[in-house]
Amino acid sequence: MTDKINKEEELEETFDIVVLNDDEGNEHEFMHLASLEVEGSTYFVLLPVEETEDDDEEAEAIILKLGKDENGEDMLMDIEDDEEWEKVADAWEEMEEAEE
Repeated sequence: MTDKINKEEELEETFDIVVLNDDEGNEHEFMHLASLEVEGSTYFVLLPVEETEDDDEEAEAIILKLGKDENGEDMLMDIEDDEEWEKVADAWEEMEEAEE
């Protein structure tokens, strides 16, 4: 049990925690792994915290686009365009390969 707690604390100290609300108003915590700039837009690579707590499954990162809501406030949104998604996913993959 201590190893799990230490691993979780180590991950949280290394990465910023971002809390997002889903459509039902439920809060979900994510670790901010990286920010990407692709063609003038900013994207956040996030890893769900609850998935990192389950050692049986490999956690899968998500990528969200930084945009503005109707009030001009920053918000993270899904990438709906397939071509845009491919460009951002490729940029993330290249960034990960460069770190290895």
